[in-house]
Parts: sequence; structure tokens; C-alpha cells
Amino acid sequence: MPFLIRDKHGRSLTWKEGITKILARFESYCLDFRLMLLHLTTWIPLHSVRNLVWRLAGLQLGKDSTLHTGVRVFDPRHIKIGEGTIIGFACFIDGRDQITIGDHTDLASEVMIYSGEHDLSAPDFHANSAPVKIGSYVFIGPRAIILPGVTIGDGAVVGAGAVVTKDVAPLSIVGGVPAKVIGERTLKNPQYKLGRFKLFQ
Repeated sequence: MPFLIRDKHGRSLTWKEGITKILARFESYCLDFRLMLLHLTTWIPLHSVRNLVWRLAGLQLGKDSTLHTGVRVFDPRHIKIGEGTIIGFACFIDGRDQITIGDHTDLASEVMIYSGEHDLSAPDFHANSAPVKIGSYVFIGPRAIILPGVTIGDGAVVGAGAVVTKDVAPLSIVGGVPAKVIGERTLKNPQYKLGRFKLFQ
């Protein structure tokens, strides 16, 4: 009886398909190990050291931007953050697809940004991904969740705990689950710089 390679659903694979899956799994394990080491460094209480480590890991981090302690990411190589932006304590940024965050944008604590999700109607429950774009001068409140494929326009505000499933227009204020427009920002041409980040956080 010939030796057969099967996937997790029991489907027979050719040797080429099997080797490809094995190599992909090995690459995934290597990435997981790198991320574990990277996440240990997120508790170093010095922004300059942490930001250097993030950059060495492939995250594109603009001038005067910083990530606070406890931030977790999935694949920093697909994450680009502009200038003067602050990523708050314990945020999660899912870099399976491209994540772009603009200049002078403020993410409060425990914000979650996802670029991948499972297809609930697919027989194999496979994952899909789509890029997320967050503009400049955006404020995202604590524990808000941004889902795959969303674009948040310049100057927009996302309220605390909101779940953003659709694009957010520039300067609009959204809140709720799912997030809906609840107002509009009166500051039409923001040009401010965010305040000093907490030195040891």
C-alpha cells in the first residue's frame, strides 16, 4: 500500500502539495517563535529600545512614533506606521495582511486591528485577509476593534468599545456595535502633534 499524504481534512495530496504544506507549516512555526521572542521585549520599559527591536523585526515605524508596553502583533513585516503616532498599551495589530496607520494618529489602550478572519460559510473554515488603512489624525478609543478591509479616513474618531466593520469617512465620529456615525468632528483641518508619551510605559 503506497504511503499517502493527507491534509487535516483527510484529502489526499500529491507529494509536491504535501512538501509545500510541510514547508509552509515550518515557516509558520519559525514565525511563531520569532513573535514569542519579540513579545518578550515589549515589556522593556524604554521606548527607544523597544522601537529599535520593532524596526529590526521589519515593522516600519515613522519618526517620533512609538508603541507602548504590551503591544502584540502578528507579522510586523506588513505593518507601516507614520510619523508622530502613538500605539497604546496592550494593542493588537494583525499583520497577516497590510496594515497602514497614518501620521499623528492615537490608538488608545487595548485597541485590536484585524486583517484576517475565517470564512464562516466555507466548508473548510479557511481564513481570508484584507488590508486595513487608518488615516492621519485619527483617534481610536480604548478596546475598539477594527475588522479586515476597513479604511478609516483622516481625522476620524472611533469611540471606545466600537466594532468597526465598514469604512469610516474622514472627520466622522463613530461608535457602537457595529459602529455607526454618531457625529462629526468640528476640527476640520487638524495639524496638532500628540503629547509626550509616557516615559516608562
